[in-house]
Amino acid sequence: MIARMWRGWVPTEKAAEYVEIVERTGMAGYRRTPGNEGAQLLTRDLGDGRTEIVTLSWWTDLDQIRAFAGDDIDHAKYYPEDDEYLLDREATVAHFDVASPSSP
Repeated sequence: MIARMWRGWVPTEKAAEYVEIVERTGMAGYRRTPGNEGAQLLTRDLGDGRTEIVTLSWWTDLDQIRAFAGDDIDHAKYYPEDDEYLLDREATVAHFDVASPSSP
């Protein structure tokens, strides 16, 4: 399994509104792509007027990620609404191999 992670930062006063947009766009896109094993959206108030947004999605393999993201899976996928909210964003996403838990 592969975990895909992206981060962005929004004004705290717009965080709840942006979460709804991300759920409707990127998160819905993750979840309806075959091979997606789930997706989560995390938020963290940084206390300086910014809120960090993290998306985590779980995939069976890289080909399934390509079905969502296109050929360059390391390039972050953005939607038109993002520019109105994001103060800063990662241009790339990180992919991690998910280790299987050890058996006792």
